[in-house]
Amino acid sequence: MGRSTKESPARLAEKLLRVREALGLSQNGMRKHLQLSEKYLQGSISGYELGTRIPPLTVLLQYAEAASVYIDVLVDDRLDLPAKLPARPKSAGIKRKHR
Repeated sequence: MGRSTKESPARLAEKLLRVREALGLSQNGMRKHLQLSEKYLQGSISGYELGTRIPPLTVLLQYAEAASVYIDVLVDDRLDLPAKLPARPKSAGIKRKHR
């Protein structure tokens, strides 16, 4: 049997990068902020932001909590992140305008 390719949202990488930058953290700083174990090196964060690696659901949840958004805001390409992160109160995202 062939291996199936994992699909990921088209905008996930840019959203994860935006979250980290909004928090003012380096990639290693983000790894520490998310309290990721040593198995998640700085290269893991880089891969997520470049779109070459797909983060596990637990990591996506930690990103969402750090940004104070619901996880679907990160994974739904139809939703934009709020302008200010971390969001207060917790944000359900902003519907994208059709282009």
